Amino acid sequence: MTDQIPSKSNSVEPSQLRCIGCDGVFEKATQNFRCARCGDLLEIVYPDRNTSDGTRLDAAKLKDLWRQRRASRFPVDESGVWRFRELLPSFNEKDVISLCEGNAPLYEMPGCARVAGLPQLYAKHQGMNPTGSFKDTGMTVAASVARREGFRWVACASTGNTSASMAAYAARGGMRSLVLIPESKVSWGKLSQALDYGAVTCQLKTDFDGCMRVLNEVVQRMPVYLLNSVNPYRLEGQKTAAIELIEQLDWQPPDHIIVPGGNLGNSSALGKAFIEMRQLGLISRLPKISIIQAAGANPLVRTIRENGGRKLVSVQAETAASAIRIGNPASWKKAVRVLQATGGAVEEVSEVEIALAKAEIGADGIGCEPASAVTLAGLKKLVKQGFVKPGESVILILTGHLLKDPEFTLKFHRGDLFAGVSEKEMSILRPQQRAPIVLEATVGAVVQTLKAADDQLET
Repeated sequence: MTDQIPSKSNSVEPSQLRCIGCDGVFEKATQNFRCARCGDLLEIVYPDRNTSDGTRLDAAKLKDLWRQRRASRFPVDESGVWRFRELLPSFNEKDVISLCEGNAPLYEMPGCARVAGLPQLYAKHQGMNPTGSFKDTGMTVAASVARREGFRWVACASTGNTSASMAAYAARGGMRSLVLIPESKVSWGKLSQALDYGAVTCQLKTDFDGCMRVLNEVVQRMPVYLLNSVNPYRLEGQKTAAIELIEQLDWQPPDHIIVPGGNLGNSSALGKAFIEMRQLGLISRLPKISIIQAAGANPLVRTIRENGGRKLVSVQAETAASAIRIGNPASWKKAVRVLQATGGAVEEVSEVEIALAKAEIGADGIGCEPASAVTLAGLKKLVKQGFVKPGESVILILTGHLLKDPEFTLKFHRGDLFAGVSEKEMSILRPQQRAPIVLEATVGAVVQTLKAADDQLET
């Protein structure tokens, strides 16, 4: 990957593929993005950064260049991913597929800070990407590789967000897309995106992990480019969210970053970014990256607690937070390394805790999909445990937009989301529920309801 960067840059660096298991180095990946020697995952490395004469990248010049690009109308500069292209594999402009991804806002969350027991709290909302999730930041890079290498077809197994993103970038890049989704418990809001973007969508009678097994066979038999997060170019794009976040914080790392844990590619990507930024002198220390999972889909939590992260404990995943309903995460080794490097924690949260946290995030005017809400639910636990201290700075990573799963939201507010939960749990949720109120079509009925709601707020 040694093509030239298309416009002014601080440096052009060649990249290589390196196995995270045996450290084997490869110029090109196999169809399933596994090491040809040991079968482990690959990662992108930049060998020239570690030469004896030191890095060729100057931190101060990079910061200034990236700031200047924010005012540029050059297409790749308008992308919140390609604006940081000095830390990515290099590309010619003609190969880049972009939808102006990245540029995700950083919101202050005063209400969520109160419920978490912190004086201040912020959320980086990656659900504000073009297709509504963080997947776009990685897909722009990996899809660009697919087009550059001449593939007509790209494919993924997905619970929703990956399929929406892949289908959009494939359509934008003039490629066809194949989506394999599990038979049940898929967010139709997400699936509708993939259908609209022209994907050939196959619903298999299995779960996500079963879809992934089938897809791995398909890409071995057919000239189809795999775009799941085992593809290391996906993680290279996703790491730019961390660079963008630190730039928004004036290059001062927070004490904690809280990330949802599904297939674990995003936490791995963010951790890789922070480690690289410290090596380059862009930041002076690492934030603690903590990963939160649903209790019904908690393979990383069990792996850390039961064997210290040495061997994956797979589970039969079950959670209403469909984006993280994954029992056999591909990037678990990379995530364990991030936890170890940054001193982060793992935690699990219940379905009721997820639903409550989602409503609390919404009460701050910032909606998110259920999987994103595990961050606030987990943060509350980490504060109670003393791992996160009241004076420390914390950033929640919200990975998906509220409208990714509107059915979850509607069921929650109607009181139909849970069956068989205790009255104590329902009493916790009830104050956050806002079901539609059916009224006669009169001014008096509306005024009476308004007054009742006002009285309720005062009490």
